[in-house]
Amino acid sequence: MTLEELIAQRDRLLSARAQPHRSYEVEGLSVTFRSDTEIAAAIADLDRRIAAAQQRRATVAFNTSKGL
Repeated sequence: MTLEELIAQRDRLLSARAQPHRSYEVEGLSVTFRSDTEIAAAIADLDRRIAAAQQRRATVAFNTSKGL
């Protein structure tokens, strides 16, 4: 998944968590969570994956020489 997809999925979960029901649909797939703890764990997992993706994106490599 791309960074943008991970962020969008996390945003949908945060929105679903604020609703009184525990089901939502993403790209034709229906997901039902049993508890708030389960949703919180899914959000935490996405946060870790987003942080890892952002670190990979920020990596810069330099290649220098004296020109000899």
